[in-house]
Amino acid sequence: MVFVADGADVAGTAKLGAGSKVWHLAQVREDAELGENCIVGRGAYVGTGVRMGDNCKVQNHALVYEPAELAAGVFLGPAVVLTNDTYPRAINPDGSLKSASDWDAVGVTIAEGASVGARAVCVAPVRIGAWATVAAGAVVTKDVPDFALVAGVPARRVGWVGRAGAPLRQEDGRWVCPVTGATHQETDGVLVEVDEAQQ
Repeated sequence: MVFVADGADVAGTAKLGAGSKVWHLAQVREDAELGENCIVGRGAYVGTGVRMGDNCKVQNHALVYEPAELAAGVFLGPAVVLTNDTYPRAINPDGSLKSASDWDAVGVTIAEGASVGARAVCVAPVRIGAWATVAAGAVVTKDVPDFALVAGVPARRVGWVGRAGAPLRQEDGRWVCPVTGATHQETDGVLVEVDEAQQ
């Protein structure tokens, strides 16, 4: 069952997966596709044709402009912005108002389980890696690796996080999650989970 609050605006051609909820004053545009159990918070915007996997949370007043793609389990904090215009202008060089045909939309891609903190801005086109965390208020202008913790303006990697979201600790040349105990190996700036059988 899908829940759409009074005052929410969901286009007739949008597809909402079972268990999804769209709250008051949120807008989900034409041809957007939300997976199962997604939450679109109060005043959030999901653009035309945006794709979201299962179990995503888009918090209050987040702006997800097309053609963004969110994999399963993505979290967008309050007032996050995913942009879609490389060279934004309201008018053309001749002074005429730009229309949809005067520019090419580019999107932000967010991989499974990643989180973007409150008021962060992701400047398209960028990819946020799986299980990565973008700190609140960061401005992402370059791709973010899997499991990376990035912060600042512009955002830079300041550490690693695990699937639970907690910062990893370095122990005996490996990175360990203090919550799950999962271990990770870093090689040339790339972090991968280590299968227990490989240890």
